[in-house]
Amino acid sequence: MKAAIFVEPGQVAVHDLPKPQVEFPTDAVIRIVRACVCGSDLWWYRGISKRAANQPVGHEAIGVVESVGAAVTNVQPGDFVIVPFTHGCGHCAACLAGFDGDCLTFKHQGSPVGYQAEYLRYENANWALVKVPGQPSDYTDEQLNDLLALSDVMATGYHAAQAAEVKPGDTVVVMGDGAVGLSGVLSAKLLGAKRIIAMSRHADRQALAREFGATDIVPERGDEAVAKVMALTDDSGADAILECVGNEQSVATAVQVGRPGAVVGRVGIPQNPQMNTNDLFWRNIGLRGGVAAVTTHDRGGLLQAVLNGEIHPGKVFTKRFDLDHVQAAYAAMDQRTAIKSLLVISE
Repeated sequence: MKAAIFVEPGQVAVHDLPKPQVEFPTDAVIRIVRACVCGSDLWWYRGISKRAANQPVGHEAIGVVESVGAAVTNVQPGDFVIVPFTHGCGHCAACLAGFDGDCLTFKHQGSPVGYQAEYLRYENANWALVKVPGQPSDYTDEQLNDLLALSDVMATGYHAAQAAEVKPGDTVVVMGDGAVGLSGVLSAKLLGAKRIIAMSRHADRQALAREFGATDIVPERGDEAVAKVMALTDDSGADAILECVGNEQSVATAVQVGRPGAVVGRVGIPQNPQMNTNDLFWRNIGLRGGVAAVTTHDRGGLLQAVLNGEIHPGKVFTKRFDLDHVQAAYAAMDQRTAIKSLLVISE
């Protein structure tokens, strides 16, 4: 089968690998229909983080179940499924509390797993896979993209909004205009926010933020951004802040633009281990967040919102490629010519 492989920083390639098989009773093998490139993939693509060479890549997909292990009874061959990047077991304390992204029992075992491929071996398939009614052929191109977004990016933006405790009528600031930040805007709107301030300096992303529900755009950074948000909120600050970047400046700004008692929902992967928590203390700012609970959020309402046509998170996919052109898909995101690159694998 064809699969995308990391070669070295700046280079991915398509190799021919053996088709995956069920290796453990909790596995499922899935024929991938669509996959995509994530902003977090750019870390190792750019050489910022280390990754072993010749490893399969990708962690977002939708597809059709082809075979299952003996312990898998909730899905069966032929089922159309969202394939989350998380692999929750469904029965540990974390999963039961709604944090399947932090599943206490899961650890990768067996052969390496990469979602940017024609087939995928998925672990903890019995609980973590999210079934979609019908078959891929029942959905439009746009609907398939919306469903694909639920495998990570939309669920991650929603996780930020939930962690920040967004409520109807709130004023929300969203840090980051990548696909996760834009999904955060959409999530804040879905949860009833009245005012959504998107921090963005790119025209195409500003336009999509507006379409998703942003009421204000702030292109400034650092102290200027803080001053602009405070001016927009009559020096009160926001009720909730969604931090969807992870770098030091974004986190520092997020803490400063909240009103006393606000909560920062943080899903940007930390790029600096240092943080001055005194800034939280002196203004009673809360900080929550982490790895998204994809299965929990999808089943909790995101899937139904997509099926009902209430949200269209798939609009973050602004360029499409086939698997043979995966290098171009990464380059488009690296060079910011695409908000998020779609990979069409099969029908």
